[in-house]
Amino acid sequence: MKREGQIKVDSENLFPIIKKWLYSDKDIFVRELVANACDAVKKYQSLCLIGEMQDDGVKPRIDVILDKDNKTLTFSDNGIGMTDEEVEKYITQIAFSGAQEFLEKYKDKTDADAGIIGHFGLGFYSAYMVSDTVEIETLSCRKDAAPVHWESDGSHTYEISDGNRTQKGTSVILHISEDGTEFLDEYKLREVLRKYCKFMPYEIFFTVAGTEKKEDKEEKPLNNTTPLWLKAPKDCTTEEYEDFYRETFADLNMPLFWIHLNVDYPFRLKGILYFPKQTDKLQVMPGEIKLFSNQVYIADNIKEVVPEFLMLLKGVIDCPDLPLNVSRSFLQNDGEVAKISKHITKKVADKLTSVFKNERKSYESYWDDISPFIKFGCIKDEKFYERVKDIMLYKTINEEYKTFAELPKQGDKVYYVSSMDVQAQYVKMFKDNGLDAVILEHNIDTHFVSFLEYKETDTKFVRIDSEIGDALKSDTSETVENNDEIIKIFKDALSMEKLTVQAQSLKTADTPAIITINEYERRMNDINKIYGSMFGAAAPVSETLIINTQNSIVKKLPSLDSEKQTLLCKHIYDLAVISQRKLTADELDGFIERSVQVLGFIG
Repeated sequence: MKREGQIKVDSENLFPIIKKWLYSDKDIFVRELVANACDAVKKYQSLCLIGEMQDDGVKPRIDVILDKDNKTLTFSDNGIGMTDEEVEKYITQIAFSGAQEFLEKYKDKTDADAGIIGHFGLGFYSAYMVSDTVEIETLSCRKDAAPVHWESDGSHTYEISDGNRTQKGTSVILHISEDGTEFLDEYKLREVLRKYCKFMPYEIFFTVAGTEKKEDKEEKPLNNTTPLWLKAPKDCTTEEYEDFYRETFADLNMPLFWIHLNVDYPFRLKGILYFPKQTDKLQVMPGEIKLFSNQVYIADNIKEVVPEFLMLLKGVIDCPDLPLNVSRSFLQNDGEVAKISKHITKKVADKLTSVFKNERKSYESYWDDISPFIKFGCIKDEKFYERVKDIMLYKTINEEYKTFAELPKQGDKVYYVSSMDVQAQYVKMFKDNGLDAVILEHNIDTHFVSFLEYKETDTKFVRIDSEIGDALKSDTSETVENNDEIIKIFKDALSMEKLTVQAQSLKTADTPAIITINEYERRMNDINKIYGSMFGAAAPVSETLIINTQNSIVKKLPSLDSEKQTLLCKHIYDLAVISQRKLTADELDGFIERSVQVLGFIG
């Protein structure tokens, strides 16, 4: 027998779900109730604009009132209010959005949707996450409307009766439960209000019941109703940008520069992205991108809207086309969101290109701070790399900033330095011989070098201590006849079977020996250090000891007795190691002991 029926939802079973699972963060109820109040004010203003209501001239405002003694929290507005029928319709029918119906009704008469926030109808019920009982006192702005009182303890029943409100608007009174007592703390509540409501479009006032107000103290809203991102970029001053940055991010270090986003088509998007000064040259400091919808805070660092590499910046993005209750799955599958993300990336690339072309010196002064972010962006988004590759700079050991096309090359090789301190000896050799190399000493450069070689296949990056290039080899015809003997002296003295020893005439006579290490093995070793044991145990890196046959001490070695040969060979080797890394405790003890012996030669 076949039957058909209608699925019913029992609110008695639904309320526990709403209270526990409606939102991931309990404090979100503050945002929802204040946002509802903003909607009520916006609706009233919209009706006045189309002539359906007469503006009463009262300045819009929202009040949040904390009463610790009675354990209540009240959210009150002077907006459109509700009639008895509207309370029945919008409050007692869960998930029926009053804002949605309002937009539908007036879609041909006003642009009311430009500022109305709620689209789900569940925001009001977030109050039950922290309340045992919720009351509503409301009075519609419509002529001859009567005040209405509504009350429910979160079960499947409610009561509607005559209300006491004498002015248009709505008050939502929360009787805080034991689970929500943290929100009876004045400082906690202020913190939450600042978090979610700092830039909401209507003035919000916070009051603690029983607190005396000083007559000479001006009442100030806790929010900024006209945040800087709403202004046209041409109307904003440098001081305003810096003040807004300081106010929003509590950062005493002023940003290097910023990008003001202002888009009306094909989607609505406003915001400001700041390039902060990096205080650590090895680690990229985390950024903070705040996402808003119609000036209502949604969340920080949502990578589906803001590309991941831009998370290193600080800024605000206001996108009215996004709903408040965004989910990652919604964002990942929304085509408009993908367009927003691509547009933001393009605007950043355009701004960087403009600064490079028009303010090259300023751009160079920023480069050390912004380069980690740009390199990360190139690795994460190859389209971004194509946009910025010609404006990327590389700092050289001679304190110059050059583009990729301007890089100093030896054949197809670009030599680079990963630490100016550790590789100081090699840097000196390059400088003494009129050579140049680029400085790539940030942690991200370990990956970026490989990325560049993948993109620029005709160029090979070689660390300055990986090999002795032809430019460093002596061009003199003078040779040392007993090179093989010198190599044997070192091998016998060091007794290191895995160490490769070579004799080479170098242009720099001052340095007795240097160590070169295999570039590929060293890179793999560096990656292994970053990712731990993910790729297995790190293999030992092959080292080659290059004996400089132009050095006067090396030339004298064959004429010395075996004891002095051993002492000097070990000492020369230690000096070469120091230019690569720190000595171990045992190596340092031996080095100090030999140093004393070497000084004894003077006597």
